[in-house]
Amino acid sequence: MSGRTIWKRNLAAPLRAFLRTESGSAGVLVAAIVAALLWANIDLGSYEAVWRTQLSLRLGHLELSRDLHTWINSGLMTLFFLVVGLEARREFDLGDLRDRRRFVLPSVAGVIGMLIPVLIFLVINHGGPGAHGWGVAMSTDTALALGLLALLGRGVPDRVRIFLLTVFVVDDLIALIVIALVYSDDIKMMPIVVAVAAFAVMLAIRAAGVRRGSAYVPVAIVMWGALLVSGVDPVVAGLAIGLTAFAYSPGRAELEQVSGLFLSFREQPTPKLARTASIGLANTLSPNDRLQRIYHPWSSYVIVPLFGLANAGISIDGPFLAQAFASPVTWGVLLGYVVGKPLAVIGTSVGLTWISHGRIRPAVGWAGVLGSGTIAGVSFTVSLLIASLAFTGDQLAEAKVGVLSAAIVSSALTWTAFRVTNMLPKDKRTRALFGDMTELIDLIPDVDEKQDHVRGPAGASVTLVQYGDFQCPYCGKAEPVVRQLLGHADLRFVWRHLPLSDVHPQARLAAEAAEAAAAQGKFWQMHDLLLDHQDKLNLSDLIKYAGDLGLDQKRFHDDLISQAHSGRIESDIDSADNSGVSGTPTFFINGRRHYGAYDITTLTAAIRIARARARLGREAQATRK
Repeated sequence: MSGRTIWKRNLAAPLRAFLRTESGSAGVLVAAIVAALLWANIDLGSYEAVWRTQLSLRLGHLELSRDLHTWINSGLMTLFFLVVGLEARREFDLGDLRDRRRFVLPSVAGVIGMLIPVLIFLVINHGGPGAHGWGVAMSTDTALALGLLALLGRGVPDRVRIFLLTVFVVDDLIALIVIALVYSDDIKMMPIVVAVAAFAVMLAIRAAGVRRGSAYVPVAIVMWGALLVSGVDPVVAGLAIGLTAFAYSPGRAELEQVSGLFLSFREQPTPKLARTASIGLANTLSPNDRLQRIYHPWSSYVIVPLFGLANAGISIDGPFLAQAFASPVTWGVLLGYVVGKPLAVIGTSVGLTWISHGRIRPAVGWAGVLGSGTIAGVSFTVSLLIASLAFTGDQLAEAKVGVLSAAIVSSALTWTAFRVTNMLPKDKRTRALFGDMTELIDLIPDVDEKQDHVRGPAGASVTLVQYGDFQCPYCGKAEPVVRQLLGHADLRFVWRHLPLSDVHPQARLAAEAAEAAAAQGKFWQMHDLLLDHQDKLNLSDLIKYAGDLGLDQKRFHDDLISQAHSGRIESDIDSADNSGVSGTPTFFINGRRHYGAYDITTLTAAIRIARARARLGREAQATRK
């Protein structure tokens, strides 16, 4: 079964969708790096000649001419940093970083994770000609590191990736500031003023509620072009725009309005109504989501691999490697990443946990921290960007050797760390990966045994809550899975109503029927009948089901006609709105929203993880007492 929630099908779960793209694109990037090395070693002259090819844009007397290398590094890479900013903003608005305290440790780790590698580089290159290239040793590569982590760390929890992503965003932001202040030549102030003004205009357009992308594109182009002319690397524009793009789940009221637009088109299929419905549907999605859907695949599968192809090519032979590994530039970069990054991430995690007496601590266990530190040593994109600005000739080639060597060594260390972790006994492995950080709760309000409809033991360590609609076909697909899960002795199941009356006209009446049955002590029996007969939910069908269950049919009928239990249903709908639920079925596991498929394999795995985390939480609480 490939059933997915409506929310999932229309708005992919943020981090999972991001990581699926990153893990797939990591292989493409590695292939591009290998291709660049082969090309450069077969014919270095043709490799360099291609990227020096001039590409010009001309409008009347205005002309912008740069070589292909610059168009990729300063043009296309702007979109890469846009995607980085978008994902960071999504985590701030929808992810774990909604709790701003959870931003403290990774952000401090990001800063220290840049300082220590730079200090290592400067110590090794002190007084030498390569010292001014210290910026090469700063920045982790977001796309490559996350992709390799997905490949090397099977079963690594999403929290590790969130932690890394936060570190990387701080990392990238500081690196771009360094590029602007240290590695930008002949800076002109007037174009910078124009760029800032363009950014202000963009924010004003957004504040005015304009959602059409065509209104933003010209302003973004002006901002990028002004930065390019100013001497500041224009990739800064991408990150700034990404960080200001709000992320939010579509509201139920907005979705109901769109349903109305679609019904209008269904009744009168004219081009005007088709356009209105299309625009209305697109506008329910956040700017963050719409931009990610457009640019993320292009960034991961085209732009970053193209950057790798254009920048990773160096001619390698025995004498050159001997020269490179005798160079302080190579060793400064290599040790900065392989030693400095893990030392910073691990040291910061231990230090802040100790200083704060555990109030600020990693959201993952020690294996997650260790793996985060080692994979943070994977550099490529920003490092090579700075290397191309700071070095030329042999020094540039030596810096590239250091960057590529660091990526290989860091990947090997990460694989080893998680390989060892996977050999631990189950309980120790769970603690090592997840730690004991309390989960953020998405469900509002929490389950109340006196108010909610509950199946299963009250003392179960895992609670599965479903917002459902008795006429929703996806709820019908999910029901056999839920019944199979209820065979677990340590699981309780809760049903909350969310009748989508705009698309399922009989859903509200069916919910009333379930509550009318509940008033006579037969909620779950009616619940099962309704989901088994989703195509027969007319009033006469419902009264027949009441008779089949031995209910007082007259009382049942009167309750339906008078909507005696509408307040109970409205309470569940308010709960759905407060919990950010807009489609059915939507599941919550121990108060945390479940994103993704709801087949038996996926839900069983999620419940197993929740059970392990609940056990760790109880143990941690007992220890603190």
